This record gives sequence, structure tokens and C-alpha cells, in this order.
Amino acid sequence: MLTICVHNSCRSQIAEALGKYFAADVFESYSAGTETKPQINQDAVRMMKELYGIDMEQTQYSKEISDIPTPDIAISMGCNVCCPFIGRAFDDNWGLEDPTGKSDEEFKIVIKEIESKILQLRNEYV
Repeated sequence: MLTICVHNSCRSQIAEALGKYFAADVFESYSAGTETKPQINQDAVRMMKELYGIDMEQTQYSKEISDIPTPDIAISMGCNVCCPFIGRAFDDNWGLEDPTGKSDEEFKIVIKEIESKILQLRNEYV
């Protein structure tokens, strides 16, 4: 599973971490973008540590699409302007609002939406 955002620093990174956490026995999880950031969104890092004990900075970094294997499943996080073209159609667009710069409560809402979608996707492939 590949989750894609333009910058690969927040929602797609959360989805990669939760995919590894909840569905590593079913599929490999990656995230990528067309641009990279020097670090993962620090609010996302903090919230994932608080909610799941996951330290995304230990196992993840901002990656471009060319840095990962060809995915079986490609999911757009919902880029609000235009999502990057990855050479194939997306299997789904989760249409998630970017919580960057918003409250912890807004982050939790987006994280829980991603968790729900990861678990649903996992169940489809079990």
C-alpha cells in the first residue's frame, strides 16, 4: 500500500505508520510525495507517540515516489489542489483534510480517520 501526499510529511506518513502498526501481516506500507520536507511534521510525530507509542522518526523519512517499490494499492490522502501523478490511477482518494497547523483535537480526528481506513483496507485483504 502506498499513501501519497504532495510533501509526504503528515497524513501519508501517519498512514504509513498505522499501516505498519495494524496491517503489517497483510501488506507492506509506504508513503511518498512529489516533493519532500526535511522532517516529518512534528505535531504528527508527537501525536503518534502519544496515541500509539509509535516514533515515526525512528523508521520513516520524507520520500519521493521514485524512492519506493511499485505499489499494488495507491491511495491519495486528498491533496485539495491536485494530487501528484504517479504513473497510474489511484485506487482510492481518502479526501482527508491536512491537520498541519491545527489543534491536537483536529490531528486526532484525522489520525482516527486514517486508522479506520487502514483497518477497513486490512479487512478487505484478509
